[in-house]
Amino acid sequence: MKDVARNKKAYYDYNIEETYEAGIALLGTEAKSLREGKANLKEAYVLVRDGEAVLLNCHISPYSHGSTHSELEPTRTRKLLLHKKEIERIGSKAALKGYTLLPLKIYFKGSRAKVLVGLGKGKRFFEKRDTIKEREARVEIQRALKDRNQ
Repeated sequence: MKDVARNKKAYYDYNIEETYEAGIALLGTEAKSLREGKANLKEAYVLVRDGEAVLLNCHISPYSHGSTHSELEPTRTRKLLLHKKEIERIGSKAALKGYTLLPLKIYFKGSRAKVLVGLGKGKRFFEKRDTIKEREARVEIQRALKDRNQ
């Protein structure tokens, strides 16, 4: 399983409570572009509308060796492939106040492109500060253990 793109900021800005694996409907040379690792999830998010889950603002750069006459828009809306019951469950949870659906990473499972979608609740400023303190404490512990073992 090769990660194509990761949304690192999502784990910092949100408490991820649940994750779902979804397929992604791609057109033309987008799959080849993903295999080159040319995707960005920085401003991307997921919406459930009209009984469909869609990925918005996910930037997939045009394939470098592809045809120039049928170039696709890099940030177009892409349909996520989920079962109807999963879409209903995710949509009802995302409709609750404060919850958001975020793409956490894009990866290949076999020959198929998948998106890991997370249901998250936004962190407040002091929670983000606590996250930074915990990370720094973990690094200090690892550093101390490394020094002790040598």
